[in-house]
This record gives sequence, C-alpha cells and structure tokens, in this order.
Amino acid sequence: MGDHSTGLESLVNLITGQIPDIYVTSIRIGKNEEEDIFNSYFMNVNDQVDMVCQMLSDDPKLAKGFNFLGFSQGGQFARAVVQRCSLPVANLITFGAQHQGVFGFPRCPGSNETLCNLVRKMLSYGAYEGFVQDHVVQAQYWHDPNKEETYREKSIFLADINNEREVKQRYKDNLLKLEKFVMVLFTKDSFVQPIESETFGQYAPGQSSKVLPMEETELYKSDRIGLKTLNEQGKLKNYTVIGDHLKFTHEWFINTIVKNYLV
Repeated sequence: MGDHSTGLESLVNLITGQIPDIYVTSIRIGKNEEEDIFNSYFMNVNDQVDMVCQMLSDDPKLAKGFNFLGFSQGGQFARAVVQRCSLPVANLITFGAQHQGVFGFPRCPGSNETLCNLVRKMLSYGAYEGFVQDHVVQAQYWHDPNKEETYREKSIFLADINNEREVKQRYKDNLLKLEKFVMVLFTKDSFVQPIESETFGQYAPGQSSKVLPMEETELYKSDRIGLKTLNEQGKLKNYTVIGDHLKFTHEWFINTIVKNYLV
C-alpha cells in the first residue's frame, strides 16, 4: 500500500549479495511508479491477481520453480496468486500480510496522506458497497467482525481466497503443494488491525477486542484452505519480529529468510 516495485531494490540487493547467480524480479502493477502506487489503493485486486498470474507464467526464468515473497498487502495478494494459478511456487513467504483482513486503518505509509484519507472516506461510506469493493483495494480485505454475514456475501476478494462462501478445492490443493508457507508478524505493527491477522488470527465474531489465534479460528479448524494440514506436515512456519510494520534488519532478513528459504 503506497509503495512501488522499485522500493524493493534494497532487498533485491541483499538477496543477490548472498546468492549472486539468483534471478529476482519485482512485480509492478502499472506502467510506472506513479501508477504502481495509485493501483495499490484503487484497483480491483482480482484483476491484479490475474495480471500477475499472466506475468509470472510468461517469464521463462520462473518456469522451473521459484520462491514468492509478499510484503504487507502484497502478502495476501501473493497467496491469492498461489491459490488461483498453476505456478511452480516452492516457498511462499509473507511479511506483515493481512491474511484475515483488517478492521481499522490506523496509519498511512510515507507521504500518501491524501490518498489514505480518500480511502478512509470510502471505507466509512461503506466498505461492502459494490462501487467501493470494486475500486478500493483495502475494502477488498476489510473484515468487519460485527458484520460477518455481510462480509462473506459482499467481499469480492478476501472471503473468496479464504474459501468462506464455498470451498474451492484447487485453492486448498495449490497451497498444499508448497514446500513451506512462511509468515512474519511484527509485534508493534501500527498499520495492521488486528496484528494477529499477519499469522491468520482474527477478531472473534461479533466484537473487536478479543482476537483468536490461528488455531482457534474456524478457517483453521475446518481446514478450508489447508492451514491445518500444512501445520501438521511441518510446512507452516511463523516468525515474530519485535518492531513496527516491515521493520526488520538486514541481518535478520539474511539469516532467517535468505539462508533458510532462498538458497
């Protein structure tokens, strides 16, 4: 949200510094940085997922398999690509993703206050109104625990990839093909409410104070997308970083992510 693909260059350099012959590509939605930023707020996420599916399928350097890293909302978008597309993804790694959605929009990234305020107004107007769902990215993973039925019925993105209306078996099957599904949670995250969404926790239905850990959610217990199976197979890995949203050290990234999952 509010970032662009070239903003990941420092991480690309960290990876290539450890693995010189590795191929790394960053996904951009739009013709330039300005469009990439704008589309992170105002574009149908399902269209974005379709674009990325095609983009990755057309890249011959990825044909034999690759690791997929998703940062912030890019994490749940990357997961949607894995679930919906037939791509040879080995490890899916998400950082501060909102896998169970958000119910709150506490801070804006960088200098994007104007766009953020517009998004807030749209969410306040009605996150589940058709126009807002179709055009406001953050509305498409807005998960109001006080309106669970409305969320399941109206959410055009998150409720679908979490199999909350119907169980699409290929979504589950594709996740189960992963070697590892890695999630990173930031303990002092000031962008995500609730923070536990970063590891599939969510507010208990009907209120917005008690948060259920992943293992106590219906999504996990019913194994709708395969989380329980992945966990039992030892394929589900969670890491906790003490700090704000996406605030990790280069040393941590190299030792924890690069050396364990990218080499």
